[in-house]
Formats: sequence, C-alpha cells, structure tokens
Amino acid sequence: MSEPLTTTPKYRAVLFDLDGTLLDTAPDFLTCTNQLLHSKGMPLLDEANIRRLVTHGSAGIINKVFQLEPEHPDFEPIRQELLTLYFDNLADRTRPFPGISELLSKLAQHNIPWGIVTNKPERYTLAILDQLPLWPPPATVICPDHVQRTKPDPESVLLALQQINIEPHEAVFIGDHLRDIEAGLRAGTATIAAAYGYLSEDEDPNDWGAHHTVASATQLANLIF
Repeated sequence: MSEPLTTTPKYRAVLFDLDGTLLDTAPDFLTCTNQLLHSKGMPLLDEANIRRLVTHGSAGIINKVFQLEPEHPDFEPIRQELLTLYFDNLADRTRPFPGISELLSKLAQHNIPWGIVTNKPERYTLAILDQLPLWPPPATVICPDHVQRTKPDPESVLLALQQINIEPHEAVFIGDHLRDIEAGLRAGTATIAAAYGYLSEDEDPNDWGAHHTVASATQLANLIF
C-alpha cells in the first residue's frame, strides 16, 4: 500500500533550466575542454574554473579559455572542435544534482508535470536525456531550436507551459542564471534562483529578484510542497 500524500504542492508544474540547475554537467565539460587544451599544448583547467564558464556555453568557454572573440577566424573552428569532443562525452560523468531525483519522484506522486527550458541546443539536450534517463521523464523540453527568442525572453517558458496546459501563475521556474529568473518573471511564473549552480565570481543570485533562492537542490522540495 502506498503512503498517503501528506503535503500540498504549491504549484501545478515545475520547470527547470538544465545545466547547473537540473544536471551537473560541468565534469563532462571539463573533460572535453581539457582534451582540447591538451591537443593544443595549453595548460589544463581545474573543475572550479570550468564551473564558472559552463553557464556561458561553448562560445563563452572559447572566449575565456582561448581569449578569442567570435569574429576571430579561429574562433568557430575551435568551438566546433570543442562541441565534437563534448558530444562524445556528454553523459559520462553528468548526473542530477543531489536531491533532484527525489524531487522528481515526489512530483510524480502528486501528478505534477515537470519540464526543461534550456538554452542548450536540442542535439545535446536530447542526447543527454537519452543517455541519462530521468524518472519520470520531462513532460516538455524546450531548446533554442524551438523558439525565435531564447531566455531571458519569456517565449521558451510560455511555450513549455502551453505544451503542458498550465497557466504561468500556477508554475515555478528554477534556474541558476539571471536570464532564467528574468524569463520566469516576464512569463509570470514564480521563480527560484539555484545558487548551487554555475555562477561567475561577480554574480550574486540574491540580486536577481527571484521569489526564492536556494543553496542546494535538496532545499527545493520544501519550497514546492
């Protein structure tokens, strides 16, 4: 016999950013970045450095690590090298943050759909989800491929909610970057800043204007239920 549900959920849907919020993808970014650096005879990075860069995506990593601007003729070839290496390693060490798997199970118990709203391209997002299946699976996955305007524009958040037939005021969006919080606020959802995510040294999640801020994903359940 299943245990009775003794908590009342505050929301009818939960949306997550992917990198740095739902999944800890930094270890695999570290692997591929260091492979690229090694191939070019450059010093390797430690995990603390890569965690500060992941939120900026492949372009940000190339810009910061190789000191190249997007207009430089070497920028795009090196970025494509990085992306090829990443695709070959994208779920080797990537895992849900502690507390996420338990939270998803609890959402399932309450029949609350959850989804992903990310600026990570569909090719990589779906490959990760295929190799690292989460239970229950997301009810919606929105990538830049699906919208005209990415976060911080609210379009992707609104599309996710439309797909699961939930009104913005009934949902919460969780993210580890200012653009996530801005997208949620502009869409009309509640927002939670994931201070455990991939933050730059000069970022303070308390300045983002989110409804709540958590230092660990294990704290999310107490805000959702």
